[in-house]
Amino acid sequence: MPMHPPHRNWVETLKEDRQSFILADELGFYDAFCGEHLADTIENVTNSFQFLATLIHETKTIKLATGTANLSQTHPVLVAAHAAMFDHLSEGRFIFGVSAGALATDAELLGTLGEDRSMIFHEALEAILAVWTTDPPYNFDRPGNRFKISSAKMGRPDFGLGAIARPFQKPLPEIVGTVVAPNSSSAEYFGKMGLHPLSANFLMPKWVKTHWESYIKGTTSIGAKADPNDWRIARTIFVADDDKTAKRYARDDAASPYRFYYHNLMRKFRAAKRMYVFKEDQNQPDEQIDDEYVLDRLVIHGSVNKVVDKILAFHAETGDFGELVYAGMDWVDPALTKRSMELMATQVMPRVNAALEASGCKPAAARSAG
Repeated sequence: MPMHPPHRNWVETLKEDRQSFILADELGFYDAFCGEHLADTIENVTNSFQFLATLIHETKTIKLATGTANLSQTHPVLVAAHAAMFDHLSEGRFIFGVSAGALATDAELLGTLGEDRSMIFHEALEAILAVWTTDPPYNFDRPGNRFKISSAKMGRPDFGLGAIARPFQKPLPEIVGTVVAPNSSSAEYFGKMGLHPLSANFLMPKWVKTHWESYIKGTTSIGAKADPNDWRIARTIFVADDDKTAKRYARDDAASPYRFYYHNLMRKFRAAKRMYVFKEDQNQPDEQIDDEYVLDRLVIHGSVNKVVDKILAFHAETGDFGELVYAGMDWVDPALTKRSMELMATQVMPRVNAALEASGCKPAAARSAG
């Protein structure tokens, strides 16, 4: 979810975000997610497929993930075809991250502001899965689904016309859905559909476990068993060589990229009347939620030992999960930014996983940046 000050040059911020992914690959991070918005001057990626395609040959092992492809904004045939091509271009180093697309300005520009974008998302996902798992000529016409997909009239299977490409990975690439709200119904839906959940980094820690509880309801409803290894949790983390530097850069400095990130995120959520994600008590007045309140609760910062302890405490609160997703920020200080990623990969997560193994828990992977 790249967020940069609007005065910064777009060419430079795109280069910076690409360097984040390249560094993550060099450090051994497992995957890297990139969000997208059409009309937001501080979020610079308008198409995550296009951005990630520039990284296929700049990286070696890291999986490149849409984070997310906003399915309410594009016809599902286009998404299915583009995602399949990306999977082939990357030779399977692809994770298909999906969501509805929550930015209201995007919806207004596209003429869908008054529509139920969650419903469009569900219908689009069903359509994508249908064309990926059935043979042409297609005849997708499910009751209640606005998307009608057919290639019967003009398709010529005998020489390949009318067939939408299928992904490189078999049977399908991993599909990940983002989850934001406490007790989210989206998590339950993902469980029913066989998607893997990714809990947002801006949700208060006490609510994160509700995502897993909802996900289990979904998997149980179809007779499947939920595997904690399939659950990703994003957190906002900054690691420094000493606690004083960490506190200054992650919280106290007026130019802190973490302060910038949450200040702007809260402005968007306040305007959208979605401040509930920042509340520990849903009866709290919105006015009580300010920058200091959120930074104190949502930014894990400190030296290696301090961050290890905080992650272990968070793990104790949520229970087992498979991947800790490290949220990327603007590079106000490139040296500190790179050092944090390096310490996260080489010192923090090895110690976290060693502690979890010693206690009999499954180790979590610190596997993504972006």
